[in-house]
Amino acid sequence: MGRIKSALEIALERTESVKSDKGSIGQHEAKIRGKRLANQYLTEGIGLEAEIKKAPKDEQESLKQGIFDVLSGMIKLPVEEEDLKRLDTVGKGLSLLVNNNRFAGIYKQLREALSRYLQETAQYEEAITRQYEPKLRQKEEELSRRVGRQIRLDPFQDPEFVAFYNQHMNALKDKYQAAIDQVREEAAALFGK
Repeated sequence: MGRIKSALEIALERTESVKSDKGSIGQHEAKIRGKRLANQYLTEGIGLEAEIKKAPKDEQESLKQGIFDVLSGMIKLPVEEEDLKRLDTVGKGLSLLVNNNRFAGIYKQLREALSRYLQETAQYEEAITRQYEPKLRQKEEELSRRVGRQIRLDPFQDPEFVAFYNQHMNALKDKYQAAIDQVREEAAALFGK
């Protein structure tokens, strides 16, 4: 009669051939360190080039990959002027990693486009509000008649206005998001070379 094996014995037999790969663990840790460096670069302004050179040669590519992952993820639509400064910092860091004049030119064009995006956003908001103003005034008059006193509505309290606003603003965002996606893809392609 055969011997009954415990679950531990079976697990040990199955994992017997599995060996830890210290090299891949080191590369993974370097990538994580790269992500931390990217965050320090963005928040504290540390010098990426010097930090990369300090790393052991066999870990530099993983370190760069971690930095690249964080920086490329930071290319986003700006909400305010201050975001453009952050985008400039991101672009400098990516240009260091990609090290390609074509990318620097593409990123500069994106930066200019995102500056226009902020201007267009303000213009869109004003135009949308102005276009919806007569309908909002009509709703205010109707409410004032029902209640018996003057009522003022904030346009964003009106679900119809919010839907109208979101529809138009999302169309604008989609247009610029396509440019961001294209720059991210280009950066990834040039970084991977």
